[in-house]
Amino acid sequence: MKKHFFLILNLIICSSLYVNGQTSAPKYSNEFLNIGVGARALGMSNVQAASVNDVTSAYWNPAGLLNMKSKYEVALMHSEYFAGIAKYDYGAFATHLDSQSVIALSIIRFGVDDIPDTRFLYDANGALNYNNIKYFSAADYAFLLSYARKTKLIPGLQIGGSAKVIHRTVGQFANSWGFGIDAGAQYHRKQWKLGLMVRDISTTFNAWSHNTALVQDVYTATGNKLPQNSIEITLPKAILGGARSFKLHKKVGLLAAIDLVSTFDGKRNVLIKSNTISMDPMAGFELDYNKIIYLRFGAGNIQKVKDFKKGTVTKFQPNFGIGLRISKIFIDYALTDVGNQAEALYSNVFSLKLALNK
Repeated sequence: MKKHFFLILNLIICSSLYVNGQTSAPKYSNEFLNIGVGARALGMSNVQAASVNDVTSAYWNPAGLLNMKSKYEVALMHSEYFAGIAKYDYGAFATHLDSQSVIALSIIRFGVDDIPDTRFLYDANGALNYNNIKYFSAADYAFLLSYARKTKLIPGLQIGGSAKVIHRTVGQFANSWGFGIDAGAQYHRKQWKLGLMVRDISTTFNAWSHNTALVQDVYTATGNKLPQNSIEITLPKAILGGARSFKLHKKVGLLAAIDLVSTFDGKRNVLIKSNTISMDPMAGFELDYNKIIYLRFGAGNIQKVKDFKKGTVTKFQPNFGIGLRISKIFIDYALTDVGNQAEALYSNVFSLKLALNK
């Protein structure tokens, strides 16, 4: 069975590399997978590569699944963006297979629903007929199957990976299917934690199929070029993280963590940038009282923004979150997109996690 698994894995990677040679890769692809899951992580500005230790590890770093303290964990999250226009939903389940391995399944949906289709707003007589308006959804889906295992060669080292299937739809007009692989590792020594997460290590692709018959008349009338079937490529991204736990008091603890996100698709508007690689540092903190009440802060997304009065200024995105543990139930809240910019959009994120034993 292992031989068959690695054979299939090699074929997938080789196919992805072949596709990458036949098409160009946009700078931003499958961006809905960069939003993040779990209010705990969002409150810490997504700084999770080294410190994540629950069912959400399947998304942040699959190696962290091995740090689950319960046999089973279930996580749910719902958030809304742009004044409720876009909705983001997440659900995951993880379980220990044995003392050395963990498996998890995660589902993500990011979509805009009830978009009016006004192609037939005017009837055959040229009169407005609002009854002809139909509605459709534009949604992105991701399904992740994750596996993590401890290593025997290096004590404290654990590795994991996620195979992800991506499905994106724009009503009946277009849809795509894609596949990719993420890989991660964590190393723990006393109070120190190190983590490495490589997203889209296989070079993730999305094969788009367009139903041009539905929009041909509209595109011709407006002088637009009909879309063509194509393949969209997502290049790898590496996240290197470090974290350390501190005991401030008998019942008060502090977790301090940093992540360095590296992209390889050209210059981006981040703190460290070049034509080859761009690096975006971020930091997160979690203060807890007896592992029951949590207070979280984070800062990241450092960018240089043009200001008509001051020229160019450097701004960053602070985040805030709180958490509460009631027995085996974890309730978390995060307030994201908090800034001093007048255009900042505030998003309230709630997530729920349930930890169960046999």
